[in-house]
Amino acid sequence: MGMMGGPMMGMMMLGGGVFMLLLMAVLVLALVALVKHLRGRG
Repeated sequence: MGMMGGPMMGMMMLGGGVFMLLLMAVLVLALVALVKHLRGRG
């Protein structure tokens, strides 16, 4: 990776990281809700 457009690359990487973290958080919450729902039924 070249140094050209360094800040832009950093911003894109940061945005991607935040997006991935958000996606992971949503998946974990959905999984927890599903487990609670299944346990409540059983």
